[in-house]
Amino acid sequence: MRAKKSFGQHFLTNEAIAGRIADALFAGDGGLEIADSAAEVEGEGQRQVLEIGPGKGMLTKYLLQKNFDLKVVEADSDMVAYLKDNYPELDGRIIAEDFLKLDLASVFPNGQATRGNRQFSIIGNFPYNISSQIVFKMLEHRQSIPQLVGMFQKEMAERIIAAPGGKDYGIISVLAQAFYEGKYLFSVGNGNFNPPPKVQSGVIRLTRKSGELGCNEALFKKVVKQAFGQRRKMLRNTLKPFFQDPSVLEGDFFKQRPEVLGVAAFVDLTNQVQQSN
Repeated sequence: MRAKKSFGQHFLTNEAIAGRIADALFAGDGGLEIADSAAEVEGEGQRQVLEIGPGKGMLTKYLLQKNFDLKVVEADSDMVAYLKDNYPELDGRIIAEDFLKLDLASVFPNGQATRGNRQFSIIGNFPYNISSQIVFKMLEHRQSIPQLVGMFQKEMAERIIAAPGGKDYGIISVLAQAFYEGKYLFSVGNGNFNPPPKVQSGVIRLTRKSGELGCNEALFKKVVKQAFGQRRKMLRNTLKPFFQDPSVLEGDFFKQRPEVLGVAAFVDLTNQVQQSN
């Protein structure tokens, strides 16, 4: 069974790494303040988990050893057939669809619910060509997804959890960290895959934060995207379309570039934009 470039497939071959990824889900971190936390979810019977892109099942077999209510979503029909042949315990638990097109409300229709939202975590050795889209879909459905553990291209993994002030910090950093607490877990060399990718990989965990964002979410996203649209320019230049009174942009705050602003600063900026219109 060969990997297909069209699906961005690189099969993990290292058993120990597969085990570490499986162990990272619901591992928790002492003192981390999160809402509907992994501990809370796992305390209510079985834990709903969706694996994205299981491929030949290297990670899947370790997930099957745990007390998870596990389902897998796989877009490659050949891999679906392989999983059915080699993992009979997945009978009825394989979703033969593209995750990006999947109706997430249909995955665990009778599962645990918090405030009306069915709760399930996602995990996977994600296809690198759609990994950012997976994160953005998670953000859209964050009320249902308390945790993500995933392997990404290392550059993308570092970008998602990057702190303000560096070249890696950008749109996906701000949007992910607005709603999730991120932790870089470990790196994975390209020799642990078949075929080996040309890049290094990194495994991260994202755990949903408690509380509300503190501003209009739709406007927050627009402000972040506008600010980073020309990231080397000062905010007073990039944010002109948001302010009817240009004199507002003369303060020292607007002489900064977007990569130095943390989530809280973008929240304050969004509220200022809303108040000015």
